[in-house]
Amino acid sequence: MDKRTPRLPSSRRLPGSGESAVLTPTSAASPPEAAGPPADEEAGRGHLRLVEDLDDGYGSPADEEGPSDGSLGRAWKARQAERRAERITKFWSIFEGGNPYTNYWLVLGATIALAAFGLTMVLSSTSVDGGGQPFTTATRQAVWAGIGLLGMMFMTVVPTRWMGAIGWAAMIVASVLLALVAFSPWGHTGGGSTNWLRIGPVQGQPSEVAKLALVLWGAAVLARKGKLVTQFTHWMMPLVAPGALSVLVLVLAGGDLGTSLVIILIAAALLFTAGIGMRWFALAAVLASGAVALLMWITPYRMMRVYAWLGLNCDHPTEPCYQTEQGLYALASGGFWGVGLGQSRQKWDYIPEVHNDFIFTIIGEELGLLGTVTVLGLFAVLVVGIFRIANGITGQTYHARFVKLVCIGIIAWIVGQAFINIAMVTGLIPVVGVPLPFISYGGSALTIALIAIGVVLNFARRQRIEARTPRRRTRKRRKRSTLAPPTTS
Repeated sequence: MDKRTPRLPSSRRLPGSGESAVLTPTSAASPPEAAGPPADEEAGRGHLRLVEDLDDGYGSPADEEGPSDGSLGRAWKARQAERRAERITKFWSIFEGGNPYTNYWLVLGATIALAAFGLTMVLSSTSVDGGGQPFTTATRQAVWAGIGLLGMMFMTVVPTRWMGAIGWAAMIVASVLLALVAFSPWGHTGGGSTNWLRIGPVQGQPSEVAKLALVLWGAAVLARKGKLVTQFTHWMMPLVAPGALSVLVLVLAGGDLGTSLVIILIAAALLFTAGIGMRWFALAAVLASGAVALLMWITPYRMMRVYAWLGLNCDHPTEPCYQTEQGLYALASGGFWGVGLGQSRQKWDYIPEVHNDFIFTIIGEELGLLGTVTVLGLFAVLVVGIFRIANGITGQTYHARFVKLVCIGIIAWIVGQAFINIAMVTGLIPVVGVPLPFISYGGSALTIALIAIGVVLNFARRQRIEARTPRRRTRKRRKRSTLAPPTTS
């Protein structure tokens, strides 16, 4: 037996480089294509060939044969960019896809879940009422929720062609009610602002009616103008002046800065959806910022809230920082799972308006981070459902433009108000007194929000009816994504 040690593959240094390559003998059983370079190129190397590197599986341009002018690298980068665009388009299809049946139940389910969640948290935050009637506030909120559900059902089945007329009527009614709040003895003041209208035992906020009225009326006006809406005079009159501007002035006359911000958001969303130039939004943002700063500067209690937000008057526990600090304590003590439903300690008269503007802090304390994320997730589901309904309308008719404008306006209203409330209770912005939609205590706010969802469900119901109606067979065209660049002819 041959006991000689086997010889390892030799290593030869490549000419012109400092690296060495492993060389192995060519096997006779190897296929012709694996035998290496031709014989004339192998001369001088003997019967040895270079062991080629294996492909790393990533499709690197360095492993491909071709010219060395960089074209392979550019082609590889183009393929990678195309794949990234395909992934983004697939992800975006979640928001703009769906069918009329799914979208209808998506919006309805998220709305019912938020309203039920709000009733539960109102009951939990007011069950420690010192008056000995722990169910009074929650019962009153439940009655308003029932009225809102009836209004939502009515708006769901009303003919869609009536929506524009309803918007005009609601705009007139809202303007009259806001004028009564600001300039009549029926206006009720609370929290530094006069935004309640009290007639006998009935009390409500006409500003909530104004939000829905501005959405319906503004959408009807802009949809009727069609392509002319891009011209300055056509979007300025009558939507901005006298429409939105009159509502804004009447709300500010009562001292409600938080609702004024929501009114501005609704008007901006309608104009953006209609296709107004961005230069006008930049100018409006500068003017609005200056107006808000001026209103804060000339109003003592608003400036006091700004100082509290900056931490300039927090030396004494009863200073304006008290409400925000106690709210942060509640959120911090909740942890991930919370202390348990109904087990909050901060709701025992530590946080003012705990069942109204600061109810999100009780959610964080009793249900923890999981509860707050659940609330945010329900709002996200609601927004996705409404956006799908808006995207399900095609064409440039009056109805198509009206549906898109109404849906985007309601999204701006609900999401904008929720963002302001959550940013307020977490200390990102000063306290402005805006309730959390569907969850905070407030009968008029809950009722009008449910009626607004009824308008969206009306559009979804019509899409369901149209989907069931048999149509003449035509050539199916692929729907163009909202992420696709505009086509030029």
